[in-house]
Amino acid sequence: MFLDEARILVASGRGGNGIVHFRREKYVPRGGPDGGDGGKGGDVIFEADENLSTLTTFRHKKHYRAEDGRSGGGSNKTGASGEDILIRVPCGTLIYDDETGNLIADLVEHGQRIVLCKGGRAGRGNARFATSRNQAPRMAERGEPGQELRLKLELRLIADVGIVGVPNAGKSTLLAAVTNARPKIAPYPFTTLTPNLGVADLDADIQLILADIPGLIEGAHEGLGMGFGFLRHVQRTQVLIHLVDGNSTDPLADFSQINSEIALFDQRLREKPQIVAVNKMDLPSVEEAWPELEEKFKKLGHTPRAISALTHRGLMPLLWAAYHAREQVEELSGEEVPVYRLEEDPQAFEITREPDGAWRVHGKSVERAAAMTYWEYDEAVRRFQKILEKLGIEQALKEAGTRNGDTIRIGEYELEWQD
Repeated sequence: MFLDEARILVASGRGGNGIVHFRREKYVPRGGPDGGDGGKGGDVIFEADENLSTLTTFRHKKHYRAEDGRSGGGSNKTGASGEDILIRVPCGTLIYDDETGNLIADLVEHGQRIVLCKGGRAGRGNARFATSRNQAPRMAERGEPGQELRLKLELRLIADVGIVGVPNAGKSTLLAAVTNARPKIAPYPFTTLTPNLGVADLDADIQLILADIPGLIEGAHEGLGMGFGFLRHVQRTQVLIHLVDGNSTDPLADFSQINSEIALFDQRLREKPQIVAVNKMDLPSVEEAWPELEEKFKKLGHTPRAISALTHRGLMPLLWAAYHAREQVEELSGEEVPVYRLEEDPQAFEITREPDGAWRVHGKSVERAAAMTYWEYDEAVRRFQKILEKLGIEQALKEAGTRNGDTIRIGEYELEWQD
């Protein structure tokens, strides 16, 4: 089954906890702190794989989580790092943040990788906090929480030439005639429900990758019928072969409809070179109507080509025309599909008042620090208070009007305010 869109949830592993531990050995009454650090959480990594052609893998499995890091041990033993999780996707996959709609990655080449969620930082053991003034620290850090993202995956086929046209124009027949592809072919509309790829050998050294893409209906740019499924794959191609059904009641109206839907979806698609090919010239009625059709297309600024996908008439000249048009187009660059990165200050915070009168502190750094604090150790709590002071949160809470006994919420933790 062909699937070109999927929604999944991915999460990296949490960092392992550092521990509070002191050396226990006979005849060594003051062995000192030897609590080890935790291990790093596993990353979530995406990789483009040319052996995959669909997102069907994500139809049943929608949650992916990397392994958590292990906690540290005594004798300065570092916990094992969590195992990364590698998610393979077809070449041409776009990865979006499903909540914001921003594009995170565009994986085009085989083997191209991106770390989408970094594993949580390992918590430090108490051996790391020993100083000349505090030789027996009773504090450590918990591991940093992992990252979590809801993603939308969208596959856009990568082809040199896209074959477009109304349903039943003969796109699948053309693809089968010029390549080794074997698409489903039948004499009724919408035979092709999924895109097909094929490779055409023009000579010993020149090849063209062609995509037969499902036909359009009016309103496709709004997602009606198979509109989005068609149009997103057109965006990847460099040249379009616009196949016109010569046996249609109004070939020019069909031609105009396809171009209108393409332009309404993405105006830049109109800038792609189009080679117009009038199909089904093996039919006497089409052969008879050809001179008039040729003249009408020329008035629209196109020089049409007469072909028959069934009898292979005019197919090689058509492919060479597509090849030369592709050569004139600049190589597809990453600038065509921009990747958005929102730069945010990790130390930024916001203070709000909740319905029950409690204060809520939002902020990436402070919430992470709270999650990494061992609240059962006084030294760790004092360290967290210094973090609040350093980030300016303590002063901001005072200015907001906090009073003794007020509840302060940071992440999943509740604190009581004391001047």
